[in-house]
Amino acid sequence: MNDDTTATAPSTRAGSSTRERILDAATERFYAQGIRATSADRIIEDVGITKVTFYRHFRAKSDLVIAYLERQAAAERAWMTGARAERDPLAALHALATDIGAASCSPGFRGCPFINAAAEYADPQDPVRSAVDAHRSWMLGEFAAIAADAGVGDVDTVASQLMLLRDGAMVNGYLGVPEKVAEVLDAVFTSVVSSARA
Repeated sequence: MNDDTTATAPSTRAGSSTRERILDAATERFYAQGIRATSADRIIEDVGITKVTFYRHFRAKSDLVIAYLERQAAAERAWMTGARAERDPLAALHALATDIGAASCSPGFRGCPFINAAAEYADPQDPVRSAVDAHRSWMLGEFAAIAADAGVGDVDTVASQLMLLRDGAMVNGYLGVPEKVAEVLDAVFTSVVSSARA
């Protein structure tokens, strides 16, 4: 299939659609097989476009990787914001634990895409690593907000503990027994907040 046609007004929509198709293919392959293991040529072949079309939308593979992470970040922000909406702090943490447990049991689960990306891009100056760090900083802020809502004394410490537990659950869901993730994570989330309140 050739989607290099840009003759009329619908071309803007077609361009947007092509970009999304590239991003869809990249998202699937980056998460399932790894970012460095997935070449731009492989994605070009998956989408059925020319190299010219690919590079019209993404000047380099690193731009595509950042777009992939930004898409993942937007999804996680919506998920975490939704879990917090109109819930008390422990109920929000319970919802997060339940959702992480459910994700861990889903076919093809490979843990956190941001932890995975950080493992592949160790240089803290790399733009990919910067995208990872920006999202993780946002998530830590969300845990701090939950901790503050819970009325704990040391918000920053509790936020770091909740983040650490979340990260561990994501890794354990991939490498351990995913069926236990929700139950264990919910229990330790509750324990950390209850202890900090006391």
